[in-house]
Amino acid sequence: MVDVAVIIVSFNVRADLRRCLDSLRTWPSKASIDIWVVDNASADGSAEMVRTDYPDVNLIANDYNAGFSRANNQAIRESDSRYVFLINSDAKVHAGTIDKLFDYAEANSRAAIIGPKVLNPDGTLQFSCRRFPSLGAGFFRNTWLGRLFPNNKYAADYLMANVNHNETRTVDWLSGCAMFIPRRVIGWIGGLDERFFMYCEDVDICKRAWDAGLQVMYMPDAVVTHAIGRSSDHVAERMIVEFHRSWYEYDLKHRPRGGPLRRMAVYSGLWLRAAMRILRRRLAERHKARLEPAASAQAPAPAAIDQGDRTAP
Repeated sequence: MVDVAVIIVSFNVRADLRRCLDSLRTWPSKASIDIWVVDNASADGSAEMVRTDYPDVNLIANDYNAGFSRANNQAIRESDSRYVFLINSDAKVHAGTIDKLFDYAEANSRAAIIGPKVLNPDGTLQFSCRRFPSLGAGFFRNTWLGRLFPNNKYAADYLMANVNHNETRTVDWLSGCAMFIPRRVIGWIGGLDERFFMYCEDVDICKRAWDAGLQVMYMPDAVVTHAIGRSSDHVAERMIVEFHRSWYEYDLKHRPRGGPLRRMAVYSGLWLRAAMRILRRRLAERHKARLEPAASAQAPAPAAIDQGDRTAP
């Protein structure tokens, strides 16, 4: 049994997956690790790349898109380790990340789920630890109300925007882009809930950890860089629908006695927001399509290349 099984779910992000795997090679861990890639029927040669270039990596190549939760659970079941580290294929570990998470977990037995600090590719902070969702956050987060009132307390509280993200602390939930979990905890509370194809599986497992009397910890000494949405961008509108469906499923699961009025408000609000996001996306694409021909027409003609200049492209 190794110390840590690093589990990566991949879908049509071969270049990102390579960077993720290379980061694990660049910053090897003192803890013993076993790397698993679960490929969800990528059409870009991701599985073939892993077979050819990373023969030491365990590969599960699905012939259909099993979704994020089910794919992670596949590798959790197949692997044999004391801890699992779930990391997105569009993320990269920094120096010492796995060892810092491992050492913290070893010293803190009540820590059921531990998450590192997450940075955007430009080095800015990504809000990866959050409070459990509320109706207020739902109305003001990524909606026209949020744009009208950008400094509203509901979105800020949900994102923990006013909290020092350089301090280790308990948090309600952590982003599924990077979660370190003792296997014994999975034995107690179960793995990722497969009713969530993608999205909310991270909120749900953290909620179950708290309900079991355990803790969810944010540990900023460990760091990963994460490029949001590289897989979901390939099927953007489906993922918008899936995102809102998952939130409704989460509400049904954890607030089963919410009452008909609350259920109607949540259902109608989520699907109205989904429709508005799809509409806004389509309008932006049409606007971009109209601008591209005009930009091409205004672009200067390329300069002639001197055939004797061997540095010319």
